[in-house]
Amino acid sequence: MQTTILVADDHQIVRQGLKRLLSKRSDFNIVAEASDGEEAVEMATRQRPDVVLMDISMPRLSGIDATRRIAADGNSKVLALSMHDTQSYVEEALRAGASGYVHKNASAEDLFTAIDAVRGGESYLSPTVTQQVVDAIARPGDRPASAVSALTNREREVLKLIADGLSSKEIAGQLGVSLKTIESHRANLMDKLDIHKVSGLVRFAVRAGLVAP
Repeated sequence: MQTTILVADDHQIVRQGLKRLLSKRSDFNIVAEASDGEEAVEMATRQRPDVVLMDISMPRLSGIDATRRIAADGNSKVLALSMHDTQSYVEEALRAGASGYVHKNASAEDLFTAIDAVRGGESYLSPTVTQQVVDAIARPGDRPASAVSALTNREREVLKLIADGLSSKEIAGQLGVSLKTIESHRANLMDKLDIHKVSGLVRFAVRAGLVAP
């Protein structure tokens, strides 16, 4: 039985590597690729692949939001691919409708197993990711995943940039929006998270796994 696959990643070299890897399986048929979240949704709607390999961090539309839209359509299974293995990312992907989550350090065999699993209607988590989920259940509240889920995609983006040390003016320039818009996002972040200092936002971002400590 053929499994049709859409590869979505914003790095061309990663897409090429994945396509080369997947070509080792004669029953895998790569029908399309996408370099951003909007394109992933468009290609998934047009091609209706069995499985979408979805990078979590992508421009225009995040992999999480793209996953939510594709999963809602119901024609394709989404398998999240990410370099992140923190519980907040995993929880966001699964809440968005992903059928599995594979860390980019996984072996080819693990990726093949994951694709076969979601194609067959099952779920799959990479071993390192599974441990993060188990730890989160064992120690609820260690990571503020639910609070992260309440943020919009742009608010998460602004939070990451704040945690990276950028000023509001620098963030506005990088995102191509007005300073007033960024100040509004910053105020919304502080209100939603009940954190009223930049240092607190930075600590929150680190605990949530949005940025490296």
